[in-house]
Amino acid sequence: MKKYVGKSVYSGIAIGKINLLNKVDHEIKRNHVDDSVAEIKRFEAAKLEATKQLQELYQRAVKEVGEANAAIFEVHELMLEDLDFLDSIHNIIENQKVNAEYAVATTGDNLSAVFAMMEDEYMRERAADIKDVSERIIGILSNKATDGFVLKEPSIIVADDLTPSETVQLDKEKVLAFVTVHGSIHSHTAILARMMNIPAIVGVSLEISDAIVAKIGIVNGNTGEFFIEPDDTTLSAMEKVKEEELHKKELLQKVKGKENITLDGTKVNLFANIGNLSDLASVFQNDAGGIGLFRSEFLYLEKTTYPTEEEQFMVYKKVAETMAGKKVIIRTLDIGADKQASYFDMEKEENPAMGYRAIRICLDRIDVFKTQLRALFRASAFGNIAIMYPMIISTEEVDQIKEIADEVKTELISANIKIGAVEQGIMIETPAAVMISDLLAPKVDFFSIGTNDLTQYTLAIDRQNQKLDNIYNPHHTAILRMIKMVVENGHKAGIWVGICGELGADITLTEEFLRMGVDELSVAPPYILLLRDKIRKVNLKF
Repeated sequence: MKKYVGKSVYSGIAIGKINLLNKVDHEIKRNHVDDSVAEIKRFEAAKLEATKQLQELYQRAVKEVGEANAAIFEVHELMLEDLDFLDSIHNIIENQKVNAEYAVATTGDNLSAVFAMMEDEYMRERAADIKDVSERIIGILSNKATDGFVLKEPSIIVADDLTPSETVQLDKEKVLAFVTVHGSIHSHTAILARMMNIPAIVGVSLEISDAIVAKIGIVNGNTGEFFIEPDDTTLSAMEKVKEEELHKKELLQKVKGKENITLDGTKVNLFANIGNLSDLASVFQNDAGGIGLFRSEFLYLEKTTYPTEEEQFMVYKKVAETMAGKKVIIRTLDIGADKQASYFDMEKEENPAMGYRAIRICLDRIDVFKTQLRALFRASAFGNIAIMYPMIISTEEVDQIKEIADEVKTELISANIKIGAVEQGIMIETPAAVMISDLLAPKVDFFSIGTNDLTQYTLAIDRQNQKLDNIYNPHHTAILRMIKMVVENGHKAGIWVGICGELGADITLTEEFLRMGVDELSVAPPYILLLRDKIRKVNLKF
């Protein structure tokens, strides 16, 4: 038996035969060409075919993982139109009189190397996307398919790394788990694996060879362990854990339709975090009581220009109508940091996580902000919509937001456009907001604590920096004290307080949050029933 340890991307136990994802080896030769114009035309034809393939991949991914997570293939498509990428390829073909395959490979290597050296973890991950796009074009030029890995039986997939394209095209019904030597828990492939509910581990230091093919493997996504040819004791123990997990999932179905109420009668709202309309199915499937975080920025990330008021209105209206009176909390535009839209034309920043983002953009580009607010207030007439503003650091920001929102409401009412009763709240995700939460509370209808950013800002740790994983601690006493302070200040002012960050799904903290008085937990849909089950077993009187 051999045991390896990596980083867990998605939990769960998988037991089965191992299969390797052998990538097509594109042996690129540097060939002289006499007609560079014809060679550029050959490249342009390949680029068009690559665009077509990516559009097909996008449609498939939408069905598998939803629009928000399928957007990576739209990003790949935009890369095909990137001027730096295209100019480099054209120049190499023209000036060096070489074949298109060589020009694409050289450009892909050069650009991916630049991204790989960047300090920001998110930007480093884009190096893999550039390689993915380059490999696709080279495959078309050389008439070698880049896709089409076929699984004949359910298998644990082992690979050096997986691109988003490869991840989506694998037959989900036959993929037991992913194990990769490289990759990050924050990569797009990791995100797709989580959305596909497939146990996955990255960063496993093993030598990939045909010798492990068809051997029995075990992936423990809970601990990040990978076993090859497990002994009888390990196999028996893991089979037992797997059975227990399946049993727990079956038991969780029994709490569907039940109240989120503790043994002593304390009620809590359990809402879902989503990114797009296609995620609504998961909201209903997991019996969420409402939507605690609708990430409206995906409407912007999926476009090549600013979405119009009407486009936004139709999306918000559909969400409100579909939820049929249940609360839908929509976060206003949170572009910036690791979420970039090229048409916003924002300057490169040394520290984008602390830079020009979220409400700072909205209060600077008021026309963009007003367009979104008009769409939101119009849609509020069709359901129970609440609006949430991110990245607040001062009372002055809240005052300015309220002034703009009042202007929009007045304009709509003057035009005889009906609007609903809209709660307006703010996200508490900066230490500044925590420390003045007593001053902010009287100005808003609710607080929603964004624990992801709050943790990284409080601990001064980039949550995407792998080198700091060992000291990144969302359970830090400072974080828990901050949450308690916010809840107390919110309640003193008579407003409700929720948590919409990943910490809300941590069942080891559920009871502590309830004892603090947290009124609402908003989490990814798959965690709803798990949390409900936990809540129903808590007794706050003891």
